[in-house]
Amino acid sequence: MNDRENHNRVVGEFISLANKFKEEGLDPQLISAGLMAASGIYVTFATAGNQGVLKDSGIDKAIEMYTNNLKFIQEQKRKELEATAAGNDPADLA
Repeated sequence: MNDRENHNRVVGEFISLANKFKEEGLDPQLISAGLMAASGIYVTFATAGNQGVLKDSGIDKAIEMYTNNLKFIQEQKRKELEATAAGNDPADLA
């Protein structure tokens, strides 16, 4: 598998887990907060190891990456909605 395929696999696994929690009756806001907390813990580990912490510049970089990723996701969602409204298949956007 290439990096994109692995990325999509990991994302899919997290979404599946989040959906499982939702089916168990947990509030989607709580699930989202949990995913964000886990992401923050893991980005710290991936960047600084188990015993490290992020410097302010590392926190700023993580925030920038998260912001850019969220903007990209929202742009893709807008394109999907526009394609659906226009009667097109959103899968054609890929």
